[in-house]
Amino acid sequence: MRSRIFSASVADHACFGHVRPAGRFPVAGGSARLWPAVALVLALSACGGGKPAAEGARPVLVAKPGGAVAAISAYAGEVRAREESPLSFRVGGKLVERKVDVGAHVAAGQVLAVLDPGDLDAQTRAAQAQLAAAEAEYARARADQVRYEQLAKDQLVSRSTKDAQDAQAKAAQGQLNSARANWEVARNQSGYTQLRAPAAGVIASRAAEAGQVVAAGQQVFALAADGAREIAFAVPEGVIAAFKPGQQVQVELWSIPGKRWPGRVREVAPAADPASRTYAARVAVDAPAGTLELGQSARIYQANPTASGLSVPLAAVQQTGQGRAVFVADPRTGTVKLKPVATGPYGPERVPVRSGLGPDDWVVVAGGHLLRDGQKVAPVDRENHPVER
Repeated sequence: MRSRIFSASVADHACFGHVRPAGRFPVAGGSARLWPAVALVLALSACGGGKPAAEGARPVLVAKPGGAVAAISAYAGEVRAREESPLSFRVGGKLVERKVDVGAHVAAGQVLAVLDPGDLDAQTRAAQAQLAAAEAEYARARADQVRYEQLAKDQLVSRSTKDAQDAQAKAAQGQLNSARANWEVARNQSGYTQLRAPAAGVIASRAAEAGQVVAAGQQVFALAADGAREIAFAVPEGVIAAFKPGQQVQVELWSIPGKRWPGRVREVAPAADPASRTYAARVAVDAPAGTLELGQSARIYQANPTASGLSVPLAAVQQTGQGRAVFVADPRTGTVKLKPVATGPYGPERVPVRSGLGPDDWVVVAGGHLLRDGQKVAPVDRENHPVER
């Protein structure tokens, strides 16, 4: 009886903050050291009533779904000539003169650069001398053939002797043809010391200077031919299936914002660049002549047929065992519900939602990984105002 009265007294004192942390109580029949600890436990149980504290509503940031993600995709490009030719010498040698600079407009056949022709001119003269010797030898062999033919008719020489002379004349003819071909090659190579423009256009780049020794086929200039201009751009690997030759697009110059011209995808590379993993593509533009200048920056706009009418921030999407879902807050009940959704391709900041959401839903856009279905919440908007119930 005395122990029950002691416990109740300690509990009352504990609830009002009067329990002493240590001390001995004169309780008969018990340990003086054990009873204070037991009394403290009983006091704390009496204060709480044995029931856990009720969980409060968790504040959550909510927002309604936004507009479509990437309804129109834009790609950066550059104005290029449809025909771009890297120009190089067909023979090697020392570059002694460069006649044009980058940006110069050249005519077809105009000399752009010159190699030292000394060695090739010497080879041409040697080939010409060999040709003259072969012509003389053929003339002598042909005259002997005519004489031996007459002697054979008069039966003054044997037939085998006549046949030998005929063979010698044919051999001289072959040597003459060979010498003439060698002379033509040497003459052409001597002419290759002058690099000429294959067509009218603009020098887009230069890769060699006077005094440099260049090899045959080494690029010296790049020529952008006059004529059609188009936009060169790179297509990311993830959207290459959306680009096909003949597809209609819109083109806008950075220097003329707001003005767009219709364009058409002319070609798409069949293989990706090994470094950038993008596909090179070209767009033909239906713009007035003189509008597009080489090197100008441009944008290519393509309508995205898979764009959704709604989108949510990346942080709002939760990955569950059944797929993707978002938490939707109900201001009337003050709870959240996990709703499965079907999403489209992820954008840099938002995700298109194809189904599962309505335009008036309040979506939890931050901290969703800390919530559970049916949890009590206090939804607030981005200005920290409570959402109206």
